[in-house]
Order: sequence, then C-alpha cells, then structure tokens
Amino acid sequence: MATHISELDTPALIVDIDKLKFNIKDMADFAAANNIRLRPHAKTHKTPQIGKLQLEAGAAGLTVAKLSEAEVFIDAGCDEILVAYPLVGKAKHRRLIELCQRAHITTVVDHLDIASALSRTMNAQGLELPVMVEVDTGLNRCGVRPLEPARKLAQNIARLPGLHFAGLLTHEGHAQLAGAPDEVRSSGLSAGQMMAETAELIRKSGLEVPIISVGLTATAKITATVDGVTETRPGIYAFYDRSEVLHQVVTPDRCAARVLATVATRPTADRIILDSGTKALTSDRAGVAPPVTGHGYVIDHPDWEITSLSEEHGATTIADDDPVQIGEQVQIIPNHICPVINLFDSMAITQGERVIDEWVVAARGKSQ
Repeated sequence: MATHISELDTPALIVDIDKLKFNIKDMADFAAANNIRLRPHAKTHKTPQIGKLQLEAGAAGLTVAKLSEAEVFIDAGCDEILVAYPLVGKAKHRRLIELCQRAHITTVVDHLDIASALSRTMNAQGLELPVMVEVDTGLNRCGVRPLEPARKLAQNIARLPGLHFAGLLTHEGHAQLAGAPDEVRSSGLSAGQMMAETAELIRKSGLEVPIISVGLTATAKITATVDGVTETRPGIYAFYDRSEVLHQVVTPDRCAARVLATVATRPTADRIILDSGTKALTSDRAGVAPPVTGHGYVIDHPDWEITSLSEEHGATTIADDDPVQIGEQVQIIPNHICPVINLFDSMAITQGERVIDEWVVAARGKSQ
C-alpha cells in the first residue's frame, strides 16, 4: 500500500480521515442539540467503516436505498436499517424476510398496492414490518401527496395485518434546485411544514405518527428545525461535494473526498487531459440552480474548468501560460459525490499527505 498520496496510482479516490470525522461529529452534534434522531443515508459512502463511525458518533441507525446495501451493513454489524425505497416483487420480499430475521428493518410505501403485497408477505411469516408513508413535498419522484392523500394511505396501512404504521418520510431533494441560498432555505422549511401539517391531520384522525423523517444534506440543518420533525437522513454530509459548496453549506476545505487525477497530456497550450473521465467523476452535474458548468472543482487550480468528460478523459481548459506539466497530480472535488463513490473499489484514507489505510467500498454496485 502506498504511504504518501503522491505514490497512489490514478485515478484514485482519497478521503481525509480528519475532515470525515469532523463532518460526522458536526452533524451528530446538531442532531443531539435539536433533540432529533439522525439516520444517515449510507448509499452515499457504501462503506461499513464509515457507517460505524456514524453510529459511534450517535446515529440511531442507517438508511439505505436497496436491500443489497442493507445486507452489506447488516453483515458488518448494523442492526437498525431503513430501506427508503419501495420494495416490490417476490424476490425482494424473500430477501426482506431474511433480513427481518437478522435486524430491525423499516421501509416505505407510497401506494396501497405496495403496502398490501408487503402485508400478505409479512402476515404469512408471522412478522410485523414497520412501514413509513413516503410523502412528496415537491420533488415529484416517489411519494404520495401531503395532507389527505397521505392520511388516507396511513389509515389503510394501519389496518393491514403484518404492517405497523411507523410515520412519515420525505426527501426534499427539490430544495437544492430552488436557487439562491435563501430560496433553498425557504423550500426546505416549506417541506418540513408540509410534513408537520400532514402528521397533525393524521393524528386528528386517531392515528399516532411516531416519526417525521426528512432528508437532504443541503437543508439538513434547516428542515430538521421545523417543529414536529423528529428525524433527519442526510448522506452527502460525511464527505460534502461541490454541490454543497455552491449551496454555501460548507467551504471547499470541508470536503473530505476527492478524486486524485494525473495530467495525462497537454495537446494544446490551453487544454490538458486529466486521466479522470466519467468512470471516475461521473457525468452528474452539481444539483444546484441554475445548472453549474464544469465537472468538478480542482483544488489549487480554481481557474481550471473541466469542460467535458468521456469515459477515460477529462478535458480541462487552462490558461496558455499555466506552468502545469504532464504527469502532475491534482485533486478534484466532484460535483456529486454519491455516484463517484460507487465508481471505485476502494478509497485511500489519508491524514495530511500520508496514506494511512484503504477501505473497501463494500456496497459498490449493490443496486438490487
């Protein structure tokens, strides 16, 4: 194993352990100070060592998107998992039953058909599955509409054998596209208020709402402060990325994960090619409005713009008189860290310029 960053072959994923631990503690401290439950989304890091750091810092459990991710973290010792994705089909139900026998699993639904199928499966096994109603607060992805549609689904779930209504969940991802920081804040607060109002309507109909769960790093310290919200599920906060820098959530020095790249060639005076293309940086743009240009922020070279990516090439515009040489290494803060983590088998754990460990991205490619 390399002992210095400069000895790493590229492209490589590097994670600064001190920044990582600071970010994890900072969010845990926020949750504790506001008396809310922290259930981080592990689909960002996909790495058991990071999940353990989050749990040790005070997280009450982990969130995942897929059952295959849940399997990795349960194997690593986490016994409190929220699968924040609709579980449909016999294959997934079989795996769900197995996981319910090993850990405390909660999942989400936004349609009565999904809930009914889960009910039949769980009831046949003599199990009771905690289920949250996913509410669409503006993202227009998964989720039932707030207020009456959510109340109706919650009441139906409460009547189904094998299921237990556990509360409400939303992903306010639309807030990060709202525009300027004050507009992002307003959108995040609005999402939290929709959830609180929906919960109150459900309570008035005679049903308890134990959990009101929200989740987005850009608004993690905003939406979670709405009165009534009980849980937050940020994911990117462990690393942060260029998107959160552009949202003015953090400055670049808080970004724990970078892609280490090498200048592979300089075909013209004003263009270099980095050895990091879509297989290292992804084609995702930063989730901000208006859409950002470029495919990452190059540390120590803020004037560079990664203008285009192909699979193995990162075409980057520089000044004609820039002294950069072929073979030099640079560090890039990706636009969106989640898919970047999924592109690497492992991450080099660094402290200063030293490489102190290597962690396998154990849930890489776990998409079922």
